[in-house]
Amino acid sequence: MLRKENILLVDDDIGILELLQRHLQSMNYHTYKAVSVKEAVRILKDTYIDLLITDIQMPEVDGLQLLKFTNEHYPEMPKLVVTGYPSVSGTLEGIKSGAMDYLTKPFTKQELKESVEKAFIHGAEKKKKKRPAPQKEEYGGMIGSSEKFLEVIELIDRVKNNKATVLIQGESGTGKELVARAIHYSGKYARTPFIAVNCGAIPENLQESELFGYVKGAFTGANENRNGFFQAANGGTLFLDEIGTASLAVQTKLLRALQEKEIVKVGSRKVEKVDIRIIAATNANLRDDINKKTFREDLYYRLTVVEIKVPPLRERKEDILLLTDSFLQKYGLEYKDRPLRISAEAYEVLQRYDWPGNVRELENVIQRAIIMSDGMVEIQDLPDRLKFQIEFENDTFVPLKKMEKKYIERVLEHCQGNKTKAAEILQIDRKTLRSKLE
Repeated sequence: MLRKENILLVDDDIGILELLQRHLQSMNYHTYKAVSVKEAVRILKDTYIDLLITDIQMPEVDGLQLLKFTNEHYPEMPKLVVTGYPSVSGTLEGIKSGAMDYLTKPFTKQELKESVEKAFIHGAEKKKKKRPAPQKEEYGGMIGSSEKFLEVIELIDRVKNNKATVLIQGESGTGKELVARAIHYSGKYARTPFIAVNCGAIPENLQESELFGYVKGAFTGANENRNGFFQAANGGTLFLDEIGTASLAVQTKLLRALQEKEIVKVGSRKVEKVDIRIIAATNANLRDDINKKTFREDLYYRLTVVEIKVPPLRERKEDILLLTDSFLQKYGLEYKDRPLRISAEAYEVLQRYDWPGNVRELENVIQRAIIMSDGMVEIQDLPDRLKFQIEFENDTFVPLKKMEKKYIERVLEHCQGNKTKAAEILQIDRKTLRSKLE
């Protein structure tokens, strides 16, 4: 026996709901009724629905928002709009929001039957839109073609062949270290050392000895002479990430190193000359730190001989498709042994999102999507936070639990049960993963 299709009816008019239900039940469909968008969303959460039929004009949250929501959370489900307020603009917006057809009140049973059948046919025959062909620009491992991306590349070209001090500013995840590496490896000093140091990862009491080295007996545990990062980078480039976290004592020594091209190991009086290029980076506002007396103003000006501001991803959205294709190629081969593609609908979701975590967040999302995907990356493979959400007065519907469980299971399967690797991909710690599994 064939399963009856489930149709969800949404209208604040009880009379219309009863009429639709009678007609559709006589056509052998199974129906669910909702008098508000909030109630409809709760039904969608717990029930498999084959077709949505919704009114547009409803109090609080209207039908267009419901269409946008279902078009991204339930992209394969066809939609049909029934309204007593037809308009050309409303029709176009409804169709853009995912409606397959438009039915105006009052309507006959035959008109309803034809519209429902048409919606099911459109749902079955829905064709994927072609994506625009990206124009790719690569530079030192960075990818883009936007005007702001090209401005960064121009600055890199201007400094790559000299040892001017550079300060790279940008939000977390924008690729500041990639810029530093591009400066070093694209210029004439590419064969010299490149040493990257995350100042924020070094405890404050160890920063000085790690950067400048120390001599035997300088402090408890100093059992031998040891070079620091400055000596390791001599002749090349030292990249100091999160420079704003450097202690004031270290800042004083950095200033001397920049001014005099010399350093002194901890516990020593011997001056050592260094031939080094300093590239520093920060996601903080150093001028604010200067006002707070936590960063030296004279060091700031020494660091900003050349200043490069790396734009956040939301300001270079033209590059999202290029970056996405690159990650699909890279992680498709790593996770699925083949490069993957992304549908136009899924790409539109990526394009609309503001990416607070920037390129790093996009890379993580694509990794997850590839693991979730059975072929082409579709909207349903993307995390819910990227999709259109409906906010109600007292709560926000976020249907995470079932999808989260499925996602965690697939990540663990991909990692062959390795919880450490799974936690890394999920961007949570092992303790959080363990609690979710329990």
